[in-house]
Amino acid sequence: MPESFDVIVIGAGPGGYVAAIRAAQLGLKTACVEKRETLGGTCLNIGCIPSKALLQSSENFEEAAHKFADHGVVVEGVKLDLARMQARKGEVVSANVKGVEFLFRKNKITWLKGAGRLAAPGKVAVGEEVYEAKHVILASGSESVPLQGVKVDEKQIVTSTGALELAAVPKHLVVIGAGVIGLELGSVWRRLGAEVTVVEFLDRILPGMDAETCKAFERVLVKQGFKFRLKSKVTAAVPGADGVTVTVEPAAGGAAEELKADIVLLAIGRRAYTEGLGLEAAGVALDERGRIKVDAHFATNVPGIYAIGDVIAGPMLAHKAEEEGVAVAEIIAGQAGHVNYEAIPAVVYTWPEVASVGATEEQLKAAGVAYKAGKFPFTANGRARAMGDTDGFVKLIAEAKTDRLLGAHIVGPDAGTLIAELAIAIEFGASAEDVARTSHAHPSLNEAVKEAALAVGGRALHI
Repeated sequence: MPESFDVIVIGAGPGGYVAAIRAAQLGLKTACVEKRETLGGTCLNIGCIPSKALLQSSENFEEAAHKFADHGVVVEGVKLDLARMQARKGEVVSANVKGVEFLFRKNKITWLKGAGRLAAPGKVAVGEEVYEAKHVILASGSESVPLQGVKVDEKQIVTSTGALELAAVPKHLVVIGAGVIGLELGSVWRRLGAEVTVVEFLDRILPGMDAETCKAFERVLVKQGFKFRLKSKVTAAVPGADGVTVTVEPAAGGAAEELKADIVLLAIGRRAYTEGLGLEAAGVALDERGRIKVDAHFATNVPGIYAIGDVIAGPMLAHKAEEEGVAVAEIIAGQAGHVNYEAIPAVVYTWPEVASVGATEEQLKAAGVAYKAGKFPFTANGRARAMGDTDGFVKLIAEAKTDRLLGAHIVGPDAGTLIAELAIAIEFGASAEDVARTSHAHPSLNEAVKEAALAVGGRALHI
C-alpha cells in the first residue's frame, strides 16, 4: 500500500513550504516534494535571499569607499574581497534553508526528495514511488524567460542565477530588461565597480509600477552611474574570447549598433514552471500564458488539486505565494482562507529602495476612478537629512469622494519598510485622514508617510 497523506505539496519554495507548515499546524498529515537538495525554492537558494545578501554587502562596500567621509569617518584603502562576499552570501542562504528544514521537523512534515508529478487525481509520483493524497497543492514556481538570439550559458550570458555567482567584477555589464531583477543585480555590480548599461524594450523602467515614482528613480540611478537604453531591443548576444557582442536596435525598428560587454544578464521576466508536473495527464487546465487556472479558492478544474504562487496568475512575489499558501491550507481544512490582492506590497531592494502597494495613478485613470494624491519629498524630512539619504518621496493616492486609501508609492531610504504601514492601512480600509491623524515618531523616515497623507488633504506641514 502506498503511503497516504491529507496534503501533498509539490514545491518547497515560499508558497509551498508555508502551505505545508500551515496545513500541518491545522492537523493535516502533510508531505512536501522538492527536487533540490535543499528546501526554500528559487527564493531562498538562488533568488531573493542571496541577492539581498549581495545587495547589503555591496552597499556596505560603497558606503565605506565613498560615503563615510561625509559623516567624518575616514576609511582609507578600502578593498573588495569578492570571494569573502560570495562566501558570506552562501552562509546567509545556508542559514535560511536550514531554518526551513527545522520548521519541517518541528511540524512533522514529510520531505519527499525528488521531482514530483501528478500520476492521477489523488496520486503523486516521486521517482518510482507513488503516494496518495486527499489534496494536492501545486507550488512549482517560475523560471527565467528566454530571449531569441540570446543563449544563456551562465558564464558570459547569465540569468539571475549566474549573476549571483560571478567570481570577478565585470568591466561592463549589459542588463537586458529594466525590471526588478535587472536593476537589483545591476546595482550590486555597479557598486562593486562595473559599468552598467540597461537595455529595455519599453519607454520606462519597472513596468507596472507607478510611472512618476519610476521616473524619479531612473534619475537617481543615472546619477549613480547607470546607463539606460530605453525603447530598445537586443536581437543578438554573441560570446567570444574578448567578451560578448550585443546587438541593439530601436524597438520601433531602425539601425542596429553593437555593445561590447564582459557579462550579459538576461532579466526580461519569469514564467510559470510547469514542466514535468503531469498536468496534461491529470487534465489540469492552463491559461493562455501557460499558468495553471484556479478559481477564487485556488482550486483547479480537477477536484482535489490546487495551485498557488508563481505558477498561477498574479504578481510573482514570494510573500504573495506565502499568503496563498496559508489561505489554501486553511480552505482545505474547512476554514475561510483569503488573500487581499489590493494589499500586496512590492519592493525593489536597490538604494534608495522603491516600494508600492495598491493602485497606481495610471490604473485609476484607466478605470475612471476619481482620486486625489499627496506627495512629500525626503529632502524635507529631518531623519533623511541626518542620514544623508534625501533622494525620493512618498506618494499616497486616495479616492476623491471617500478619502479611502487606494495606493501608496515610495522611492527613498527604507521604502520597503515604510510601505508596511500603508499595506496595513489598505487592508483595514483606512483613509488618508486616518494615516494623517496617526502620530509618527520624530525624527523618523515614517514622518514622510504622515506628511504625504496630510498632503492628500492639501495641508502638509513641513513643505
